Amino acid sequence: MTALEPSVPLVAIGVPCSLRLTTLNPLRHLSPANKISITMAEPKLEFTNLSRLNADAVGEPGERTFRILADSESSSAVLWLEKEHLYELAMGIQQLIANLPESSGAGGYISHDREAPGLTRLEFKIGKLALGHDGNNGMFLIDAYDFEDANEEAATIRIWMDRDQIESFSQEALQVCAAGRPICPLCDRPIDPSGHACPRVNGHAHIGIE
Repeated sequence: MTALEPSVPLVAIGVPCSLRLTTLNPLRHLSPANKISITMAEPKLEFTNLSRLNADAVGEPGERTFRILADSESSSAVLWLEKEHLYELAMGIQQLIANLPESSGAGGYISHDREAPGLTRLEFKIGKLALGHDGNNGMFLIDAYDFEDANEEAATIRIWMDRDQIESFSQEALQVCAAGRPICPLCDRPIDPSGHACPRVNGHAHIGIE
């Protein structure tokens, strides 16, 4: 299993799950000009034969916890994250797809030789996410980093998807987010029924860390 070669036209977008950890700006500030072709470090594990990718929420509105559920061959992963970060990921997917040709990701293929060892079971809180499209194999990918290892260069797990899979996931993620507290359009944080202190209104917003 080798890292992606520098010639691979991989389009990557960063999703900040923690201002303390991230070095990327929030997705709402991205435009087509912000897309970059990069070489991504080899991940610790990869799901290459995805059979399930779902967005899910547990608990009552206002107290829900959010997770991504992924199955690949005989392995599975439960990836916990905040509502606003699931929302940003879903919006980032739609933005990435909108800026690619319609044929991108249709009939894509990734070698299953890179699949995680059988019966792998992962569960962790996400500290950082990266979203990408590999122009050579036509596949999309999500790199998820364990919160405790988010400063490491290698992702904890890389999940490969075709266009249909990632579009379906983004739509489901938006539906899951919409089922609870609404998202503030200014700060991308949930609006509590008892009141919402928007950092963009009170002048204390963190746009991102360069």
